[in-house]
Amino acid sequence: MLHRTAMTPKPAKCKHCRLRLERVGEKLHPDCIDPWLSANREKLRAKAVRAEKRQDRETREKQKGLPQLHKEAREAVHEYIRLRDAHLPCISCGAPPPDLSGLHAGRDAGHYRSVGSAPQLRYHPDNVHGQCVACNQWGSGKAVEYRAGLIARIGLARVEALECTNQPRKWTHDELRAIRDEYRAKVKELK
Repeated sequence: MLHRTAMTPKPAKCKHCRLRLERVGEKLHPDCIDPWLSANREKLRAKAVRAEKRQDRETREKQKGLPQLHKEAREAVHEYIRLRDAHLPCISCGAPPPDLSGLHAGRDAGHYRSVGSAPQLRYHPDNVHGQCVACNQWGSGKAVEYRAGLIARIGLARVEALECTNQPRKWTHDELRAIRDEYRAKVKELK
């Protein structure tokens, strides 16, 4: 009966000259270290720069406060709403969709229940709809017309659910990052 013994692994090939190495675990011949380093110095420097930039991005992301995260989440949600409702008329006055070649192109993301009176609904997609600038900014949201348009668009039950939602809400850093990332992904999907 033959007993199998553990086989010792073969030494690898040198990364520079591609000849067999003498010892297991080596990656370069001693004579190949300097030529290999000089040949790969740019690659190593670029890799180090990428790693440093990634670390800086992660550090900056961790240092963001709630106001900055609220701003980023709001921008992502509003961009999504403007794209989602781009082909729909204004929820308040029924004005046709404007030419969408500009930044906002005459279209805002208007809230049914304002952020001041219901901050818990700030990012809720049923509470935010495409609204013309005249209705949103100059017409103070036109709440009565907004409600009528909202009932026609999402139904009375969902509107009443919005109106009954009064639980105060404190947003955490992780929740705001999740909202921002979710709506950024939805914007990419719509584009």
